[in-house]
Amino acid sequence: MTLQTRAQEIKARLLAHFENPTTELNYSNVYELLVAVILSAQCTDKRVNMITPALFAAYPTLQSLASASLETLKGYIQSISYPNNKAKHLINMAQMVCQRFHGEIPSTQAELKSLPGVGQKSANVVLSVFFEQNYLAVDTHVFRVTHRLGLSNAKTPLQTEQEISALFQEDLAQLHHAFIFLGRTLCKARKPRCAVCFLADICENKNIEL
Repeated sequence: MTLQTRAQEIKARLLAHFENPTTELNYSNVYELLVAVILSAQCTDKRVNMITPALFAAYPTLQSLASASLETLKGYIQSISYPNNKAKHLINMAQMVCQRFHGEIPSTQAELKSLPGVGQKSANVVLSVFFEQNYLAVDTHVFRVTHRLGLSNAKTPLQTEQEISALFQEDLAQLHHAFIFLGRTLCKARKPRCAVCFLADICENKNIEL
């Protein structure tokens, strides 16, 4: 079986198993999604969802966040990872969007990456989830799963993104979330559940830990 044939079989099974996969972050508009994505760096979606209701009640708009007190904002996000840096990023991001983008969250990768606290992974999540653009974000789950499946041998997340995007070309947003769900439920970092995995027969690295 060629790599392309195997990749398409993996894609078909993933999207059949995880129907309409999307982010588990809670949000109601692009502003809230961007804030949640920034907060989710090296932190679980579950933890972020615990603190965002109070955060968005206190700062319901980009403009209110732009004028936030650093110390007050830190109080709302104290329970997540790196609250000091993330509080600074959030305020600076909001101020830049207000000043440079006339208060509108940009919808291109380059513009999103120009914002404080937004790297390529975060930009791709916003672009794919909210703007429904064809981007794949590579987090730890996607990196681990795609390598175990033998879909990529790249050494970095960026190189992995390039290889996987070129391999699949379409439906990248759905694949991103399907890979994440596979990593969370079956292809776990420490104890992958290979015996019950629906991809075990076409996986190249059964029981190998990364």
